[in-house]
Amino acid sequence: MFPPFFGCGDSTDPKQCRRRHQERKLHTLTFWRDGLERQLAAINAAISTLERQMQDSADA
Repeated sequence: MFPPFFGCGDSTDPKQCRRRHQERKLHTLTFWRDGLERQLAAINAAISTLERQMQDSADA
């Protein structure tokens, strides 16, 4: 999924390289999660609006 040692040179300590990889992976995953949360919030708002409009038109 993610290249394990992308951007690490041969002279870099493997522990530091792994740590940087994990930090990049964490940043990427949280970025994706935040985007999905925004999309889910927008969908929930659209559903609520539509349900309210349907209820209003049924009452009229």
